[in-house]
Amino acid sequence: MSLDQVQALLCAPGQRFEIEERVIRGVTTRVWKHAPENLRLLVQFARGHGGRLATIHEDERVTFEAQHRAIAALAAALAARGVGKGDRVAICMRNLPEWVVAFFAVVSLGAIAVPLNAWWTGAELAYGLADSEARLLVADAERWQRIAPHRAELAGLETVLVARADAAPAGTERLEDLIGTPGDWAGLADTPLPDTPVAADDDATIFYTSGTTGHPKGALGTHRNLVTNIFSGAYAGARSFLRRGEAPPEPAPKVGLLVIPLFHVTACSASLMGAMAAGNTTIFMRRWDALEAMRIIERERVNVTGGVPTIAWQLIEHPERGRFDLSSLEAISYGGAPSAPELVRRIFEEFGALPGNGWGMTETMATVTSHIAEDYLHRPDSAGPPVPVAELQIRGADGITVLPPGEIGELWAKGPQIVKAYWRKPEATAETFVDGWVRTGDLARLDEEGFLFIVDRAKDIIIRGGENIYSIEVENALYEHPAVTDAALVGIPHRTLGEEPAAVVHLAPGTSAGEAELQDWVRARLAPFKVPVRIVFSGETLPRNANGKILKRHLKALFA
Repeated sequence: MSLDQVQALLCAPGQRFEIEERVIRGVTTRVWKHAPENLRLLVQFARGHGGRLATIHEDERVTFEAQHRAIAALAAALAARGVGKGDRVAICMRNLPEWVVAFFAVVSLGAIAVPLNAWWTGAELAYGLADSEARLLVADAERWQRIAPHRAELAGLETVLVARADAAPAGTERLEDLIGTPGDWAGLADTPLPDTPVAADDDATIFYTSGTTGHPKGALGTHRNLVTNIFSGAYAGARSFLRRGEAPPEPAPKVGLLVIPLFHVTACSASLMGAMAAGNTTIFMRRWDALEAMRIIERERVNVTGGVPTIAWQLIEHPERGRFDLSSLEAISYGGAPSAPELVRRIFEEFGALPGNGWGMTETMATVTSHIAEDYLHRPDSAGPPVPVAELQIRGADGITVLPPGEIGELWAKGPQIVKAYWRKPEATAETFVDGWVRTGDLARLDEEGFLFIVDRAKDIIIRGGENIYSIEVENALYEHPAVTDAALVGIPHRTLGEEPAAVVHLAPGTSAGEAELQDWVRARLAPFKVPVRIVFSGETLPRNANGKILKRHLKALFA
């Protein structure tokens, strides 16, 4: 079937994927008719999965019923501490069952969940807390140790709940004193969620995306943004069956190994929302390790994993792969970084699993295009076609002219998954969000069938294994060093991570600094994944064009 034929069949009136139009912030927009109205309803629906496992973390196994009781208990505790509609509550921890409980407790109250990057330094985390004006923070003990020295700077932070600490650190409460440990949740009282009216377009989340100005920007998302992904993901799966001439099977719960951090929209929105709706079991790892991942896949009969291309490569090439039964794998999906066409073919050949990819960004709350199964095998350099509720346009340099198929321009996207604004940044919002469209900064083209091909990034950004690194942020850190007078960050190719950051630096006359010294300098100020893996020193100031912009394409040759 053609894409149009599939859409006509699946989205027809009365069908599961029926589409209707709603006016969202003054713009008529296509939406999934049967998507839940808000995340509070999703929480109540997910409880129906009962004794099925919702999360697995090491030896902790939490059912959907137990998870629901913990969500309701924490929501009541947050309400008792004054958290209400529109209040910001930050979550800063590695992937844990408590992360899921905290997120859904917050949004069930109509409050705004602010997932912070657990890899950030204490100063970066303090910025996110101050910028979002979070009243309450839920953190694990390791993250709180980083934030604690900055507590005095955070006048608006009233309450801190710390998970997995032996005793409550000074000025905080233990999360376990409110809801117990994951093993206790099944025994919590059966209490209803606090009664809070929540509308589809109410604010729900602030996810931070690094900005080209050097400071992260908070993308303000709504309940509708997140629930849209439930149906977008399910539609892509049904489409793949029809494209190969088979009837889509009835939905059945899957087991997924989630190795991307939940503070990314890919994990939280594109994965966790669908898992709650479908009754999927989500397995967390303390940290990515390919050998341990294969043990988990075999033991738990994992159906789906992925995240970034690095993970797929490491599974394929691990010397001990033959020891494990990985036959339960049905799909290995990833996004957030460029991948080699060879990887697409190898996933299918080595595992018999179908590859998956797609395109989205923090500003689109993840899924806009989805590319899986045979479509991906046949077009391994594409990001796939848009889901039916999304629209894509390729526009010329004027930002107005819509270019025809095959021509390269800036990618613009529209749909119910596009976030509302940048948190309290009206100028950046006006520049990026225009009449329901988001201008992405990606240079791309569409083919005649509507498949998207990302050609280049217009923004000065490096994507290392799915983590965005904005060059200006690292360059500014280098410029703070007294010896550095010129600096530029470039991406150098890496087979599994996609690319890594590397820097070219010019030092002031009469000064000195070595590679390790500058790497330590950056590491003290920014998250470890942003530290340049190599630094080359230039005896001259860096080459620039007539407008004074550094010609980075000339610098990459220094790392060949």
